[in-house]
Amino acid sequence: MENPILTIIFMAVVGALIGGFTNFIAIKMLFHPYNAIYIGSWKLPFTPGLIPKRRGELATQLGETVTKYLLTPEVFRKKLLSDDIRESVLKFTQTKVEEVIFTDEKTILDWTKFVGLNNLPNTIEGKVNVVIETQVFNVRNTLSSKSIEQILPEQLHETIERKIPELASYILEKGEEYFQSPKGEATIRNMMDDFLSSKGTIGGMLQMFFGDSNAVVGKLQRELVNMLKSPGTKNLLVNLFEQEWDKLKQQPIMNYLQEVEFESIIEKLQAYAKKELALEERLDKSINYYWPQGNEYVKMELLPKLLDQGFNLAEKKLEDVVNRLNLQEVVREQVDSFPLKKLEELVVSVTNRELKMITVLGAVLGGVIGIVQGLIVLLLN
Repeated sequence: MENPILTIIFMAVVGALIGGFTNFIAIKMLFHPYNAIYIGSWKLPFTPGLIPKRRGELATQLGETVTKYLLTPEVFRKKLLSDDIRESVLKFTQTKVEEVIFTDEKTILDWTKFVGLNNLPNTIEGKVNVVIETQVFNVRNTLSSKSIEQILPEQLHETIERKIPELASYILEKGEEYFQSPKGEATIRNMMDDFLSSKGTIGGMLQMFFGDSNAVVGKLQRELVNMLKSPGTKNLLVNLFEQEWDKLKQQPIMNYLQEVEFESIIEKLQAYAKKELALEERLDKSINYYWPQGNEYVKMELLPKLLDQGFNLAEKKLEDVVNRLNLQEVVREQVDSFPLKKLEELVVSVTNRELKMITVLGAVLGGVIGIVQGLIVLLLN
């Protein structure tokens, strides 16, 4: 070119085109191509693009960066366990407790239905009936196979045996009091009269022989009292009781329960239990009915304590929980599996203006370099 101005303009335009196109290609090569390109067994250089090629390393590095500097236990502690969060949670739970739980609009029966326990009164009554029936039959089976000695505890055996002499003394004392009383005296007289009357003529002769019966009754009364006071009588009575008790202990207890109708006992026990439980009536009342102070206690005392304990426990376990979450691996997996096309669109949408400016800057630098080259060529010529 003979015109130096045209030469410089030409070289500036060529330099601008080369610089802009080079930067444009360099930007595109950050993502493209997504996969390696092979010609035969030879892989085309610079394929895949920089980010697809280094995506694994980028994901690993990004995971380390996030866990070390962004999502640290201290960050979670400041954001999730702050006083503001605690107050917000406390106010929310207090409001919900008052609106939902401690309200007269819902009965305990409504709550049981809410959690899926339909017909709870009938269910409980059925369980109680089964328990009563089972226990009564268990008692019957136990009684049918064991003797009185096996059923009664050893301590009760010892108590009964210790009380036998006392029982004998008590009976003799009461007998003595009775026969010394006017009623006892009348009983002796009636018994003597009945005895003599039953003997016919001989009895009449004896009555004539004895004459006044008061003397005879008095003698019999004294003899009976002396007999009751005699140590031998007590020993005899104690031995008799002990022998009968030994015999009684060996008997199967069912021998004395043959007439007992266990089915009737079961029905009566079940009816009594149902009447006393009155589940339908008891459950058809609100929580406030049974616990009037519950709303204030739960809001002002229970919930603050539970929240304090919960937050303290969360603070102690926070670092361990974060480590168990393995956020580094989570970030790595997500970045590694993120579609490259979406990643490119995301980066381009955020940096579109800057990328265009880089292309323009490449063109400008190329044009300047072209002008400088043109000037050098002119000077050398």
